[in-house]
Amino acid sequence: MNKNVLVGFNIVLLILVGVLFYLHFSTTQKKQETVAVKAGSNAPAGAFKIAYFEMDSIENNYEYLKDVKNQLKAKENQLTAQLSTLKNRYMEKVNRFQQEAQTMTQERQGAMQQDLMQEQKVIQNKEQAVGAELQDESLRRLQNVNKTIEDFLKEYNKDKGYSYILGYQPGTIYYKDSTFDVTDDVLKGLNERYKKKSLQTTDQNPSFFTSNFLKTSKK
Repeated sequence: MNKNVLVGFNIVLLILVGVLFYLHFSTTQKKQETVAVKAGSNAPAGAFKIAYFEMDSIENNYEYLKDVKNQLKAKENQLTAQLSTLKNRYMEKVNRFQQEAQTMTQERQGAMQQDLMQEQKVIQNKEQAVGAELQDESLRRLQNVNKTIEDFLKEYNKDKGYSYILGYQPGTIYYKDSTFDVTDDVLKGLNERYKKKSLQTTDQNPSFFTSNFLKTSKK
């Protein structure tokens, strides 16, 4: 009798456990469905569109970026030439000191060595300052270039409806469908904008380029 009761109790217990499992997973699934609906409720209707442009084409053919690179290179050459002049003068003094050291008094030798050490320190500080200046200006100018691309894409996408417009570089994306390549549109639009802005700058201040050239030459 007790054995039959125990068996019956175990059967009822298994049924209850089964019901609890069913209720648990049923409730969890409903919660997940509710969350999924809420998460997607703010998504825009229609297809999810992505376009891309070839970054190397922009780097090689965007006139503003090419001008910025040329200007940075010209400044680097100018500052490098100034450093070379300082170094050459310093080496001339070093060579002259080595040639005349034997005929100098110890006091004179000590004074010359002190002067050379001071001049060497000035050159080293100048070299560090030039490197930092070039790095800072390069970063600032290239950020400006990126801003022009970003601003153009915002305007370009007003009637396109892309969710993302990516700049493709080798190694960043492993597959791309050329159907969604907008490089030509982007490059054409960027250059037209830059040309228009350049013409406006020239019209407003026709002596801008001449005055800047003269200032640079005087330096």
